[in-house]
Amino acid sequence: MKKFMNRAETLVAEGLAGFVSAHERLVAFGTDEKFVLRRSLRPGKVALISGGGAGHEPMHIGFVGKGMLDAACTGHVFTSPTPDQIIAAIRATDGGEGCLLIVKNYDGDVMNFEMAAELAAAEHRIATVIVRDDVNPGGSKRSQGRRGVAGTLVVEKLLGAAAEAGWRLDEISALGEDLNGRIRTMGVSLSGVTVPDTERKTFVLNEDEMEMGVGIYGEPGRARVKFATADEIVETMIETILSDLAPERGDKLLLFLNGFGGTPVSELYLAYNSTRARLQSLGLTVARSLVGTYVTSLDMAGLSITVAGLEERELSLWDAPVDTAALRWGG
Repeated sequence: MKKFMNRAETLVAEGLAGFVSAHERLVAFGTDEKFVLRRSLRPGKVALISGGGAGHEPMHIGFVGKGMLDAACTGHVFTSPTPDQIIAAIRATDGGEGCLLIVKNYDGDVMNFEMAAELAAAEHRIATVIVRDDVNPGGSKRSQGRRGVAGTLVVEKLLGAAAEAGWRLDEISALGEDLNGRIRTMGVSLSGVTVPDTERKTFVLNEDEMEMGVGIYGEPGRARVKFATADEIVETMIETILSDLAPERGDKLLLFLNGFGGTPVSELYLAYNSTRARLQSLGLTVARSLVGTYVTSLDMAGLSITVAGLEERELSLWDAPVDTAALRWGG
C-alpha cells in the first residue's frame, strides 16, 4: 500500500497539524490539541460543535469558521472522538448561550457525544441534533437506522448560519430536527476504501460491479450491482431518493453532488448535469447547487447525491456568508 504518510498511527495527528497551520487565519488547536477551534469565537451566540472519525476530510474540520462550526473533534481513522475531546470543546466554545452538538447517526458517534453531553450538562446548556439523511442504512452494522452522511454538511451550514444570526438554542435545535425529514442522500462506490491501519480494502469489487447505498466508513452498501453508464446510475439513485423524500412540483431543492475522495471533479460535474436534468424533467426546481469533494471516505472512488427540500427561510440561511477552509462565500 502506498500512502503519503510516515506511520499509520501518527497520520491523523500530523494531518491535523498541517490543516491548522495551513488555515491559521481561520482555526487554531483547542486544549491539548484535542479539537480544532474557530480562531475568532463570537460572544453571544450559540456554539456549534461536531466531529467524527478522521478520513472524511474536509468534514468536519474544514467547516470550522464564521457561519458554520465553532469547533470540530476528530478521532482516529473511522473512529469516534472521545467524550473528553467533546467536553473540552464545549468548555472552550460556550459563551453563555449554550452548545448544539451535531452528530452523525453512527453508533460510536452517538454514544460518545451523548456521554459528553450528560457529563457537561451540569455546567452547560446543551442540545443535540442527530443527522439521519441516508435513504437506507443497507444493513450497516455501524448505525441503528438511517446513517448521517453527506447531508450533514447541509445541516451544519444552515444551523451555523442560524447561530450566526442570533437564533436561540431551542430554535436552532428545532430546525435541525425538522431538516432530518427534508434531506436525503444516497451513495455509490466503484471501489472499497484503503484503511492505513490494515493496509487492505474494506471490500473488493469486480471490474463490472459497483456498490449501491454505501456509507462513509468504507462499509458495503445495500446492493452490489452491475456497473452502468452515468445516466443509468443517476437514474437509480434519484428514483430511490425521491421515493423517500417525496417532493412536490414547484418545491425548491438544494442539489449537492459529493465526491468520496477518489473521484475526479470532471466526473462529479458530469453526474451533477445528469442529476439536474433528471430532476427538471420531473418538474422539480433546483434552486441551489453544490458540487465538490467535501464528505469523503479516504480514497474511495464514488460519489453521493444529496437532495434537500428547502423553504425560503432555509435558502436565505444557505446563502448567508460563510468563511471556512472548505466553504466560503458571501461577505
